[in-house]
Amino acid sequence: MTLAKNDLTVRPIAGPEELGLFSRLPYVLNDELADDLAQGRRRPEWMWVALRGGRLLARAAWWSRTGERDPLFLDVLDLDDSAADPDLLDVAEHLVRAATAKVVPAGSRPPEYNRFVPADWRDHPAATRAVEDRMAVLERTGARLLVERLRLEWRPGTPVPAPGGRLAFRRVRDAEEIVTLMTAVLDGTLDAHSRADLAAMTPREAALTHYEGELALYTSPRDWWRIATLPGGDPVGFVVPARNSYHPVIAYIGVLPAHRGKGCVDDLLAEGTRILAAHDSPRIRAATDLGNVPMARAFERAGYVNFERTVTMTWP
Repeated sequence: MTLAKNDLTVRPIAGPEELGLFSRLPYVLNDELADDLAQGRRRPEWMWVALRGGRLLARAAWWSRTGERDPLFLDVLDLDDSAADPDLLDVAEHLVRAATAKVVPAGSRPPEYNRFVPADWRDHPAATRAVEDRMAVLERTGARLLVERLRLEWRPGTPVPAPGGRLAFRRVRDAEEIVTLMTAVLDGTLDAHSRADLAAMTPREAALTHYEGELALYTSPRDWWRIATLPGGDPVGFVVPARNSYHPVIAYIGVLPAHRGKGCVDDLLAEGTRILAAHDSPRIRAATDLGNVPMARAFERAGYVNFERTVTMTWP
């Protein structure tokens, strides 16, 4: 790495008063930063800048749920794409390494990197370069691409199919029931995160980790969660409509292996969408892996629009 450090300042921001400085580089999350700081989802010491002569060349920031001690995601990494500095990628690499050493507990695996990118980013040279430059910086530090995901959105006015009647829906009885179903649907999963979990733990452990690390933490009503059954009561799958810190979401949807390929996912998705739409949701968000074609097509049939994608990278 060739880098002139004598004129480069790399540091965390002093506090909310420096959000103007931090936000000089454009990104879709900029409008959320102030509230994230106020709610404890971000901390000034997790938000770093690289400055040269008063110019913001690069920035990085981590996110976590309110009350968590350590960051969960690196979700901001930006470069001044208009800068002519020949060592711009070196600056960004130095920033990431310096910030990670202070933000991530010693000996811990760095949190995964998530970047929202345009849905058609490969069709536009400027967008392609921006995405690839950020990925290249992280690859220098040992990160590798895990998955690219579709970000999806249902908007008011989009028709929601009426219940078809072939499946019945009921509320989830307890945590054990949903974890058992989550364990079952991992058989043959196309989800990259789940497949990575299964490489390191049993299906039951993976399901429990997912439940405790995400589903159990939603503060929206668990009465929204639904299990689909055949007329005799046998479960077919489940859907978890919820609300995170920003949007109503389809947090999880799964069909048991024996019932896949029969269109049950359409009924489950419609049920989850109906529940959230009934609460005057301004939008409903969801996501699925680019490679999970059956799920992506189900969202498309349900009227969800692919408005962005997410690039996810992880460290070994």
